[in-house]
Amino acid sequence: MKEISFRTDVLPLKDELFRLALRITLNRADAEDVVQETMLKVWNRRDRWAELESIEAFCLTICRNLALDKLKRADNQNTSLGDEEGGGEEPADRSYAANPEEQAVQRDRVEQVRRLISQLPEKQRTCMQLRDIEGKAYKEIASVLAITEQQVKVNIFRARQTIKEKFQQLEQHGL
Repeated sequence: MKEISFRTDVLPLKDELFRLALRITLNRADAEDVVQETMLKVWNRRDRWAELESIEAFCLTICRNLALDKLKRADNQNTSLGDEEGGGEEPADRSYAANPEEQAVQRDRVEQVRRLISQLPEKQRTCMQLRDIEGKAYKEIASVLAITEQQVKVNIFRARQTIKEKFQQLEQHGL
């Protein structure tokens, strides 16, 4: 087993943990709290690090569980992700640099997709976050969520289908 160092192996995960916590809590302040609590729990369990197969999966699992606990306590499921990100804009798609109208349409579409993702059930939202945004392998996601790889694939498929269908409805009907 590899010797695990908090500074070189755990601290670099803080941004990834934050993105996961933000996807679950949909609140920037709550996500920051979850990451801080995660770091403390990981540090307090440093005597077990040698037994771990993956410190990253261990950290992600703790982060997910803490975020879900915070979500349950706050009953915070109706908050939109876009509202909590501090108004941060997506970088404009430079292929449309000469056409401000296309840039605005693109920003609106990205915001629509974000809202649709935030409306997904927690497990689908987390699977999609870890796979499509973090680039994690199915096996790693299954380990973090304590489900089978097949369940991960099903959750991701359903999440993508839901996003696709709802996005198409919005595009057709402008709802």
